[in-house]
Amino acid sequence: MTKEVEFLFDVGSPTTYLAYTQLPAIAEKARANIIWIPILLGGLFKAVGNQSPAFLAPKSAWMASDLPRFARRYNVPYQPNKHFPINTLALMRGAVAADEDGFLQEYLAAVFPAMWVQSRKMDDPEVVSETLITGGIDPNQLFARIGDQAVKDKLKSNTEHAAEKGAFGAPTFFVGENMFFGQDRLDFVLEALET
Repeated sequence: MTKEVEFLFDVGSPTTYLAYTQLPAIAEKARANIIWIPILLGGLFKAVGNQSPAFLAPKSAWMASDLPRFARRYNVPYQPNKHFPINTLALMRGAVAADEDGFLQEYLAAVFPAMWVQSRKMDDPEVVSETLITGGIDPNQLFARIGDQAVKDKLKSNTEHAAEKGAFGAPTFFVGENMFFGQDRLDFVLEALET
């Protein structure tokens, strides 16, 4: 039986970006598959009564020093997004569409750095369009798919299912029935995959 890790993600989360940079190597080491599950973090927060650290001054201040610390540890580029928080509804519908259409990795390779390295305003359709073109993705095709009711329903369903499973933020990982929250729990994800 192939080992799997479910990765519940929203591109609007800087900790999810950091996890995204590390999880493929962890999965490769454990010979596991990643199941990519786009969720809407705002919808999940609403469902479980949580809120973004952006609205909690002490946590926001703490994260301002913690995120660069982990970026240095992981040896990856990171810059806080000056437009944060960003409404990611269209972007996460885009992730659902990209996943269904077979180019999720190309999509994330364009969107994550735009958010968390280049500090772009990724809820501006023009900026998103430029980002997609640079990443070799046809923005018109993707924007049309974002409007599909099936895509909207899938994102909503993913988010509801995340809440039902006990998730309360992103990134969240599931290895079997075991849930791990936060990019700083990746060592436990690897341990669970190797057990």
